[in-house]
Amino acid sequence: MDPTGTIRLGRTNLQVTRLGLGTAPLGGLYDAVGDEAAVDTVRRAFDLGLRLFDTAPLYGAGLAERRLGRGLAGLDRDGYVLATKVGRMLVPRGTAANAVAQDFYVEDSGMEPVFDFSYDATLRSIDDSLRRLGVDRIDIAHIHDPDDHYPAALDGAYRALHDLREQGVIGAVSAGMNQSAMLTDFARDGDFDCFLLAGRYSLLDQGGLADLLPVAAAKGIAIIAGGVYNSGLLADPRPGATFDYVPASAELVARARRIGAVCARHQVPLAAAAIQFPFGHPAVASVAIGARSVAEIEENAAMFTHPIPSALWSELKAENLLREGVPTP
Repeated sequence: MDPTGTIRLGRTNLQVTRLGLGTAPLGGLYDAVGDEAAVDTVRRAFDLGLRLFDTAPLYGAGLAERRLGRGLAGLDRDGYVLATKVGRMLVPRGTAANAVAQDFYVEDSGMEPVFDFSYDATLRSIDDSLRRLGVDRIDIAHIHDPDDHYPAALDGAYRALHDLREQGVIGAVSAGMNQSAMLTDFARDGDFDCFLLAGRYSLLDQGGLADLLPVAAAKGIAIIAGGVYNSGLLADPRPGATFDYVPASAELVARARRIGAVCARHQVPLAAAAIQFPFGHPAVASVAIGARSVAEIEENAAMFTHPIPSALWSELKAENLLREGVPTP
């Protein structure tokens, strides 16, 4: 597959590359990255032809947005698609009793996030992101993980983003979550252009196939697949590897290893199968993959282009590692 191939994002006028850069690692997820390495990673992604960049205020409490902005500085603003998220306002550390714990991020920006899906906070969040990124517009705005805040997100954040789209301030209204059920509710209750579905349409977990993906396909809502390595397990299936940001169970590790063994029999790296798998479904427009270094983004691009024979997918189904009927590339 060609990571630089472009496709129209749902019903919008945005053209996204099949592979995009996710920037959670650039905010210091699990390990420190530093400004220089982060900027180099963004630049290398652009040099490789990637034109979709996804970030969020939550990632390192502003670090990822600032570092992404530095990496994109000086490049043609019409030459890439930029996505960020709303639902977390950043406040100076220690000033809010209801601040959200940042246990996964190890670099200190001096700020910390607070949940706020209200209409006014959404408008402020977009303005704050524009300043951190150093750009004049956001192309895609995701409502970020409103798991326990659906009514507020629909009445506040969604209405604000809908209005910003009508005004031409943003190009696409979206929501990004690690679950498919609530995204399906959003698809039915609102007018969304795309969704970022993280971890629920992967080689290990096709939960989104049961609810979200059919609705998205019927409504013309594009899916950006994130978390295709399930936070590490499908990149390196070993004891201690993480699945959904916590240590994977022995059962999941064993299943990932069985998938890896099938891949090895076809001379295909497990990571290549993982990164290409989502494109079997017609609703999936792009995969956004995180990287913290030049080497990682280069490896991801290489995995995207690795040839995969159809016999590999057939064997995974024969071994009950993929259900019959699951679409494959």
